[in-house]
Amino acid sequence: MKTRYYALGMGLVFLLIGILGFVPALVTAPPPEPAVSLHASYGVLFGLFPVNVLHNLLHLAFGIWGVVVWRSFPGSRVFARSVAIAYAVLAIMGLFPGLNTIFGLLPMFGHDIWLHAAIAIVSAYFGYAPVTTVEAGGDISRRP
Repeated sequence: MKTRYYALGMGLVFLLIGILGFVPALVTAPPPEPAVSLHASYGVLFGLFPVNVLHNLLHLAFGIWGVVVWRSFPGSRVFARSVAIAYAVLAIMGLFPGLNTIFGLLPMFGHDIWLHAAIAIVSAYFGYAPVTTVEAGGDISRRP
């Protein structure tokens, strides 16, 4: 149950952040460096997190995925594991110049680094934690 509700909760959070990234009043002017080549909706969400249109669309995609799979334990587990791996990679990429904008397409620097690392850690907990009988629907052999 916990993994399923994690998928639903994170899915809703991703959807909310994806939508808020398109609200001009919440996105301030972007920093001059590092520069990105995709300038549509480029700015700093809540004055902390760099976003652009592609970043917002990725949040929406992860959000839809989380909401769609929340009713299935195996689907929720795959979602949690995928988010853990993807966000760990993004956190590491954010540490390196050139990669911290994914070659100019997606801003992944500043406060995004620690946020992505935290998301990866929490997702890994739900994605890789031992399965209880209750969570697996009464059949512990259903481990994905």
